Amino acid sequence: MYLPSAFRVEDLPHLHAQIDASPLAILVTLGAQGPEASHLPLLLDPQAGEFGTLHGHFARANPQWRQLADGAEALVIFSGPDAYVSPGYYPSKAEHGKAVPTWNYIAVHAYGQAEIYDDPQRLRALVSRLSERHEQGRAHPWSVDDAPPGYIDGMLRAIVGFSLPIRRLEGKWKLSQNRNAEDFAGVRDALSVSPEANERALAQRMTTL
Repeated sequence: MYLPSAFRVEDLPHLHAQIDASPLAILVTLGAQGPEASHLPLLLDPQAGEFGTLHGHFARANPQWRQLADGAEALVIFSGPDAYVSPGYYPSKAEHGKAVPTWNYIAVHAYGQAEIYDDPQRLRALVSRLSERHEQGRAHPWSVDDAPPGYIDGMLRAIVGFSLPIRRLEGKWKLSQNRNAEDFAGVRDALSVSPEANERALAQRMTTL
């Protein structure tokens, strides 16, 4: 990922927090037929390894897992809020007109090689953890134990799990830090009153820089 110093984030707790806030990741590998990508819900174990370890599963019918089994390196992309930035947001535009559109966003890229497994007990534990995370707070949370055991056993045979220790971790918070204070405030204030929830969320992140 292109990382100008103004936008680079290296603080591990901040990177882990963004991973947790972006549970649906894009896992990319490069195989004999070219790049492949899958959208996967992942869990982060922040204490396992130098940068943490990611856990998830593929449908067994998805051939991409075989690339990981063969040792391919994976790039895992976690996307945060993003927003189009109009030159009209910059007070400096009225002074000299030297402004062009851009896009602000938050992204984390994780790299590593994965261990593939299909042990039923391990898969069941993974699926249970994923379900517990995304069912929490619901009035009637679903549990793996709610389904017939035979049905769950069949579902587990249809997936392949993986554990991916993060070897390299990159964070980019592109939030107009390269603009002067007035232009930065203009972008933040414009996004904060946007009708788009994603843009308001990005404005909120700008207030915490």
